[in-house]
Amino acid sequence: MTTLTTRRFDTRAALDAALAERLAHAIAVAGPSAIMLSGGHTPLPAYRAVASRPPAHDAQLHLLFSDERYVPRDSEASNYHQARPLLDALALTPARLLRVRTDLPLEAAAADYERALGALLASGVRISLGLLGLGADGHTASLFSAEDLTRAQGHLAIAVQRPDGMSAVSVTPRLLAEVEALLFVVAGEDKRSALQGLEAHGPHLTAWLAVQERAAVELWCCC
Repeated sequence: MTTLTTRRFDTRAALDAALAERLAHAIAVAGPSAIMLSGGHTPLPAYRAVASRPPAHDAQLHLLFSDERYVPRDSEASNYHQARPLLDALALTPARLLRVRTDLPLEAAAADYERALGALLASGVRISLGLLGLGADGHTASLFSAEDLTRAQGHLAIAVQRPDGMSAVSVTPRLLAEVEALLFVVAGEDKRSALQGLEAHGPHLTAWLAVQERAAVELWCCC
């Protein structure tokens, strides 16, 4: 049974500051490590805060993404594009920045990302921290349904058709199981119902089902 540990914040500013501190600490860890960034708007203030005072980091730091919409990398809808202030501040080499190649056909982009993730894990690099969002519909990363979770079995990344008509590439429960510290970051009144479902270990909530290969996961929230 997966253990969920919840930390509540009285204000959004407090959540943003704590997340920035947690992220900066993970970036500064010595030795080969990786951090998984989530998309959406919730983590962006923390990304910008860390970018304004980037910590020194090991030459073998890697960054990856929980998911990516299948849009050009300079699109406002791109998680890569939204995280650019942080990425630019850290100045990682292309080899240490794992992103979904949306210039490839969708299935090829998913296969390429899966190969990159597999190579990262095979190299011995540990994913020390992973961030996840929570959608108002109960999804996380770009895993929206039980069908997505079924297709994800045996994979590190898959292509997904989102309910909003867009396509995406998402990491899977198998990849999430490899993250040392996995953290849901949730803010906004529209997330209240999904948040309650997550805390109740909702048996049909996609976000909760996605982390069942883990012993523990954290939840930081302000809703």
